[in-house]
Parts: sequence; structure tokens; C-alpha cells
Amino acid sequence: MAKTWTTILAVVVASVTGMANAQAVKGDAKAGESKIAMCIGCHGIQGYQASFPEVYKVPMIGGQNEAYMVAALNAYKKGERKHPTMRGIADSLSDQDMADVAAFYAGHGKAKSGAPKEAGAAVTALLQKGACFSCHGEGFAKPIDPSYPKVAGQYSDYVFRALQSYKTEGNPIVGRSNGVMAGIAKQFNNDELRQLAKYIGSLDGEVQTVTQPHFRLGQK
Repeated sequence: MAKTWTTILAVVVASVTGMANAQAVKGDAKAGESKIAMCIGCHGIQGYQASFPEVYKVPMIGGQNEAYMVAALNAYKKGERKHPTMRGIADSLSDQDMADVAAFYAGHGKAKSGAPKEAGAAVTALLQKGACFSCHGEGFAKPIDPSYPKVAGQYSDYVFRALQSYKTEGNPIVGRSNGVMAGIAKQFNNDELRQLAKYIGSLDGEVQTVTQPHFRLGQK
């Protein structure tokens, strides 16, 4: 029991510390608009697919939690999230740059239009096993902490790849270091992770792609 409470306390302290660091610099959305040049080549194209380490859609980040985006960029910069391209981009950003970019994208969400979608019995069992709603909230759209992501309606193939990356160990260029998510993801095989990702992607969410005029089809 003592070990369990020590683990819980460590997680809580890490969460609070991470959130405090993420909020230490105030983001300016207007300034962020002039700093997204390195983002729009992938995140500014609807349905754009990455090819490393496999083919999957890059995540929609419009409307994402501001504190989460800062935390994610810092994780790439520190090597806690391993992805050569994102590491290179994060390395070039100051704390103020990260805060500004995050503020810009956070202000471009869409309104939710529906109630949370009910899951089938098999998926419900997986959700309960992972205690997913305890952090990400009902419908995966209202996380209990702003440094956690909104994932409702996110691309299913990206969600699967992200979950799978928490299970990856010992790879210098692929994987994510997060004690909580790693422990949860490792409970499931890949087929179960795909089921969860498919359900999450089917939900009504606020995240969307912030497209750029010169990337929109039919425009010159």
C-alpha cells in the first residue's frame, strides 16, 4: 500500500509541476500566427500523412489544449518523445515561441455538436480496464487537466500510433516516455489498441486542422 501511495503521489507531483512549467510563459496567439511556418507543412493540410515510422495521419491540433501542446513540444525537445522531425522543430523553439504557437492553435477549435457516443460491450470493457475517462473525461473531450490532450475525434490511425509508441522501449528514434500512459498502453495488445483508437476517432470532438489558404484544394 505504501508503495502504491508513493507512486500516486509522484504522478500527482509530476503532473502539477509539468502544468506549472507549461503555464510559466503566457502565450500570444497573434504572435503565434507568425511562428507557425514549420507547422503548416504537415499540420496545415487536411488528412496529411506522415511516413515515419509508418504511414499515418498527423494529428489535428486546432482547438487542442494550450498547456498540452506546450508540454508535448517540451517533451520532444527533451527527448521524452522520440521523433526526429518534431525533435528538430522543438529544439528551434524558445519557451515563448512554444507558448505563442500553442495559443494560436488552441484558439482554432470547432464546436462539439453531439453527445458522447456509446461504446459497444467490448470497447466499454477496454475503456474500463484502462480507466481512460478518469483522465481524459467522458467522451474524451474534457480532460481533467489542461496539460492532458483532447482526443475525441482525433484521427484513429494517429491515436493508435501514439498509444503504440508508449509501449516502445529501447528505440532511439521512436517511442514516448510517460510512466502513466506506458503502464496503461502495455495492458493492451495492438488489436485492442486499434479498437480503442477507432472508437476515439468516431467521437464528436473539438480538434480540427487549421488549413492554410495556399494548401486548400481549388485555390491558387
